[in-house]
Amino acid sequence: MLFWLTEFADTLPGFNLFRFITFRAGAAFFTALAFGFFFGPPLINMLRRRQSNGQPIRPDGPESHLLTKTGTPTMGGLLILSSLSVATLLWARWDNPYVWIVLVVTLCFGAIGFADDLAKVSRGNVKGVPGRVRLGLGVLIGLAASFAAMSVHPPALQGQLAVPVFKEVLFNLGWFFIPFGAFVIVGAANAVNLTDGLDGLAIMPVMIAATTLGVIAYAVGRVDFTAYLDVHYVPGVGELLIFTAALAGAGLGFLWYNAPPAAVFMGDTGSLALGGALGAIAVATKHEIVLAVVGGIFVVETLSVIIQGLYFKTTGRRVFLMAPIHHHFEKKGWAEPQIVIRFWIIALVLALIGLATLKVR
Repeated sequence: MLFWLTEFADTLPGFNLFRFITFRAGAAFFTALAFGFFFGPPLINMLRRRQSNGQPIRPDGPESHLLTKTGTPTMGGLLILSSLSVATLLWARWDNPYVWIVLVVTLCFGAIGFADDLAKVSRGNVKGVPGRVRLGLGVLIGLAASFAAMSVHPPALQGQLAVPVFKEVLFNLGWFFIPFGAFVIVGAANAVNLTDGLDGLAIMPVMIAATTLGVIAYAVGRVDFTAYLDVHYVPGVGELLIFTAALAGAGLGFLWYNAPPAAVFMGDTGSLALGGALGAIAVATKHEIVLAVVGGIFVVETLSVIIQGLYFKTTGRRVFLMAPIHHHFEKKGWAEPQIVIRFWIIALVLALIGLATLKVR
């Protein structure tokens, strides 16, 4: 919204800064961070008053959770989404379609998660919105977002799947790109949702992945950078750096209250929304495959659940002590902060590998 201040750039000193994506991205980061710090305490207090028993804890989960996490309120994702939305709308260009696609996807998945959290809290158990309903709504959102993204991509890239490292390789998916994009968005949303099981475990890898994708978006949105890196140019997508910077700021503000021991959980309100955002950014920037690397933590968490389920149905035995895999390490005696910080380190390494694909050929 504040981009309109560039109209004064020729007459007033300093206003030329608003033309630069990097300046507005930095401003979006600090706006979201300040919003989170300022509104975090009153929101958490309100959630505590309205959720006398806090988030329902899985009875079949790690025993320690029944002692350490009972009574902690959920729906903290509202703080992330409000900080993210305010900062993005203030600093991003409103005439950029990629910003609106990603923001709408984020808020729609957040609405699904909010309904799920509300159902759980109201009923006092872990059963929220039926899985089929959540999945069906997610698929519809993913299909619409993929169609919208394909419509605004340059003609040479419409319906194409880009391959990292092998930069001249494009697979023409045609209209199949729409269900493929939906798979990426829905898969990312549910993968982050599965990862959100320990204090601070999901939010930092999301911030790392979002920041990485933001750098990629900025690079592929500049014709000079794409010429140097020999990657596909997607005009206008660089504006997503502002969204990812706002997400990083909102995530950092939330982490202040979610650090062990958490004062609030993000709940499905946050995890589904943030995962959907990562998937939508990957589709918009034509880096769907890179998302699997950058978000490798989320991929491993999801695979652990799939492997555990299939193996148990086939043999009646378990591969892991408990799935998702972070619970496996809990069962092995690892302390919660130990698991969380080591997962953060892995997420950072994977992000650097993902960034390297921009240059490696």
